[in-house]
Amino acid sequence: MGRMNTASASAPEPAPTGTHRWLTAEEQRVWRSYLHATTLLEDHLDRQLQRDAGMPHLYYSLLVRLAEAPDRRLRMTELAMDAKITRSRLSHAIARLETNGWVRRENCPSDKRGQFAVLTDQGMDVLRRTAPGHVAAVRQALFDRLSPEQQKSLGEIMQIIAEGLQPNEAGADLPWLR
Repeated sequence: MGRMNTASASAPEPAPTGTHRWLTAEEQRVWRSYLHATTLLEDHLDRQLQRDAGMPHLYYSLLVRLAEAPDRRLRMTELAMDAKITRSRLSHAIARLETNGWVRRENCPSDKRGQFAVLTDQGMDVLRRTAPGHVAAVRQALFDRLSPEQQKSLGEIMQIIAEGLQPNEAGADLPWLR
């Protein structure tokens, strides 16, 4: 009897009933390469940001989202949705960024329960100092290793995957609604 194939098991024998579409050996190779590369890339970026600014990649991405927002402010729910994280995780991250003086919270005048996260001048300064090293790390780890054609293909592939996974149903179990 063949072993059961999950995304982390080796290639199986085909399911006798045809109810499962197991990964082929080539699909398994691609899947594992993807997991390996994305794990290493995230670790590489985390280490660079910890070294240069004392923050993880998630915190940096929150600062970037705030810097790009009008008046450097976003509703907390919108920021959680943009970052694809739970409101609880966002609240913890914002608390740490507040402790560093990089972000402040402001109450929403139109919704007593709502809050804004606002990037402070100090947070903007940290972002300006950190961005060149971060861009260099991204370029070195990803773009410098790919030809222009490969970069274009990667962008197209990631767009297709993101569009296919983007929830569009009301009532979906979305992290930022938890």
